[in-house]
Amino acid sequence: MKFIILTLFPEMFESFFNSSILKRAIGTNKIEVEIINFRDYTKDKYHRVDTPPIGGGAGLILKCQPIVDALNAMSTKKTHKIILSPGGEKYTQSKAIELAKKYDEILILCGHYEGYDDRIYKYFDEEISIGDFILTGGEPASMCIIDSISRLLDGVISKDSIVEESFSNSLLEYPQFTEPYNFNGDYVPDILYSGNHEAINKWRKKESFILTKNKRPDLYSKYEFSKSDLKLIKEIDSNTTPKWELSAIEKGKKFIKNKD
Repeated sequence: MKFIILTLFPEMFESFFNSSILKRAIGTNKIEVEIINFRDYTKDKYHRVDTPPIGGGAGLILKCQPIVDALNAMSTKKTHKIILSPGGEKYTQSKAIELAKKYDEILILCGHYEGYDDRIYKYFDEEISIGDFILTGGEPASMCIIDSISRLLDGVISKDSIVEESFSNSLLEYPQFTEPYNFNGDYVPDILYSGNHEAINKWRKKESFILTKNKRPDLYSKYEFSKSDLKLIKEIDSNTTPKWELSAIEKGKKFIKNKD
């Protein structure tokens, strides 16, 4: 996967691409990155890329010429061109999966100031927003998109890390724990020590339902429950602990006698 970034501030990406997983992905040729300062393409004698809006108004607007010329120089027919804008489609995990599967080369334009000359939009394939809030520029937003796509590519991270994650199945991920068993009076659930993986998976699914319903009811309402899911929901709603769960919890207690 190749990422092409059109920006006025290339230096903002230095630490982003020189750390952790993305650095390894670049080093192993899983991803390729090209960062272009579109100011280099301006034909303005003062090297400007922005101007006050025609008709008056606050701030400065990015001009067509430098952006379109940079776009034409850096993209080909296979390049999927994304413009970041508040009016774009709201970015989600499903969109990240779609982009990761569908394209080999993605170009992202990072905006600045008060926005773009409206005639710029038609040169792009897709308009994306990462949320209903305002940033000083598109660079942080582009980093979010690049990171979310990169980690889905083969070989960038372990496949096991992707299988069960928040949003991957429209639910929040279940709670996870580390040693010690007792931390300041907060205990790891006994069922996790049971060794009964079927019971643990069912418990985790129930916890995922509870978390999602409480924290993200919008996601919960969209989730398509299977027959086995509905059975777990019935257990949650009854506020009782079923036999399979009690049995696993009891078994787990045997392995934590000396942990407390």
